[in-house]
Amino acid sequence: MILINIGDELLIGQVVNTNAAFVGQQFTAAGFPLTEVITIGDAGDAIREALENAFQKSDTVLMTGGLGPTKDDITKKVVCDLFHRELVMDESVLQHVTDIFAARGMALTETNREQALVPEGCTVLPNALGTAPGIWLEEEGKVLIMLPGVPFEMERLVKEEVLPRLQARDTRHHAMLYRVLQCTNITESGLSDLLEPFEQQLPPELKLAYLPVPGIIRLRLTGESDDKETLAKLLDDQFAKLKEAAGSYAFTDEDLKMEEVVGKLLTRLDRKVATAESCTGGRIANLITSVPGSSRYFEGAMVSYSNEVKRDLLNVREDNLKRRGAVSEEVVSDMALNAMGLFDVDYAVATSGIAGPDGGTEQKPVGTVWIAVASPTRLATNVFHFGSRTGRAQIVERAAHAALNMLRIEIEKDLR
Repeated sequence: MILINIGDELLIGQVVNTNAAFVGQQFTAAGFPLTEVITIGDAGDAIREALENAFQKSDTVLMTGGLGPTKDDITKKVVCDLFHRELVMDESVLQHVTDIFAARGMALTETNREQALVPEGCTVLPNALGTAPGIWLEEEGKVLIMLPGVPFEMERLVKEEVLPRLQARDTRHHAMLYRVLQCTNITESGLSDLLEPFEQQLPPELKLAYLPVPGIIRLRLTGESDDKETLAKLLDDQFAKLKEAAGSYAFTDEDLKMEEVVGKLLTRLDRKVATAESCTGGRIANLITSVPGSSRYFEGAMVSYSNEVKRDLLNVREDNLKRRGAVSEEVVSDMALNAMGLFDVDYAVATSGIAGPDGGTEQKPVGTVWIAVASPTRLATNVFHFGSRTGRAQIVERAAHAALNMLRIEIEKDLR
């Protein structure tokens, strides 16, 4: 299967192409892996050329974008020209669009009516969340699926309309399965060396991929077969060996972000957390609150960037600030312990470091970050040296994930 994403905004970087990631994940899990992803602009010649080339390589092509009401959304016209079809009015879509505008108290314009024009002979995929319907077009064994580019509209159509139709149409019963193990506190090369014996014994049906992001390495073990049950058993057996080989570096065997893992642990224990951040500037709090339902366990955050705020609001001891400096074990310890009391929580996370590009010294170079996690019975501290080459944003990101991992470790101690 080939995916074509349409939109000038994608090419110029104005919008991040999250649709490609979502489609790749969903279709691979369903046994329809993508062989190619193409991004093109809102130009008729580009759309036509992309479609012609795609159908030379694949019998199934999925397109996202270019179905809106504006003049630059020309995908339907190009498709009709390519397949020698006319645009016709679909009354069910027109009624849906009319109802949406009536509910908003807005008049339906001729441009809005054109949302209900679809290629003759196609199957309309109802879009309950927007005005542009999905379109399923078959011709001479080829399938073209056209979906709106708005992510939440496209995602619903993929799950509720497209994948069920593809699965009903497919007779091969080919399976692609994968498992994910996530590791931290180790470099990619270090993890590769550690897992070398495991990879050497890996059956040829399975492949191990390393997918690093700042502070975390996702290991994806993937297999393909026409015998799904046999593949699943083989994958489970090898995944158990992978977890054993990764040891304590693995923090979850689910495809979850670190902040989601922490959130599940806090929910399980019915405990709460707060943060006191300096160099991370609220990034830890941002990650925690990006998880739906985080209000159950997150109380608040204080970005204590200056020494005055650390002293006056977090009660960091003046002596520690003067003698040890803001980037020190003593200061982050004060920050974490006092934040725990200030917010009345079970855990508090504190960070203080030098994110750069300036401010480093020989004793404390750029990339030095102290992190503390306080609980009612323990105080855990650690210093990290993230280096200066990665840049300020990467240092902040790596520090935030390191802090969440330290929090995870402390919560898990209370589960034992």
